[in-house]
Amino acid sequence: MKLVYSPASPFVRKVAVVLHETGQFDDVDLLPVKTTPVSTPAELQSANPLGKIPALIRGDGPAIYDSRVICQFLNDRAGGGLYPDASRWEVMTLEATADGILDAAVLMVYESRVRPAHMVYDDWVEAQWEKASRGVRAVNDRWMAHLTGPLNIGQIAIACALGYLDFRHADRNWRKGNDALDDWFAVFSERDSMTATRPGD
Repeated sequence: MKLVYSPASPFVRKVAVVLHETGQFDDVDLLPVKTTPVSTPAELQSANPLGKIPALIRGDGPAIYDSRVICQFLNDRAGGGLYPDASRWEVMTLEATADGILDAAVLMVYESRVRPAHMVYDDWVEAQWEKASRGVRAVNDRWMAHLTGPLNIGQIAIACALGYLDFRHADRNWRKGNDALDDWFAVFSERDSMTATRPGD
């Protein structure tokens, strides 16, 4: 298998953590690409016509994407138990919450990187941050019970989301008022899979 990736992508990181946690990291070759919302390299287009990473090129079938699909595929391939039957819908909703936080946080980065400075829409940036911060607050206030117990995809996704907020939006201080989540993340972020996948530009 081949994973089309960028080391700074939090969605790629989620897949990489799953690969580490399920013992499959050595089964995948990494194909780095540089992409933006206005520039998609040919090798990524051939794997995902939408031009988004990650994409997983399989030897026995068509390439699959996005990160949620890839994570479920890898979990099933390894029998990883990251989507427990007893709490499957809650765990998947927690993953969707994490991905929503990331969608907003990534859009904030693109607004300043891709648009000319005179076209950056500050109110829109703040609206994206409010979405991300509401998601973080919701996890802290209502979802902490689902972050305990055996490892699941919800825990991985939330940890990758918080790691990205630290990486790109540290000045926003997501930790303020979210003490329970801060304490949980301090422990979870020291897992081998998390330290091995810390983001870089």
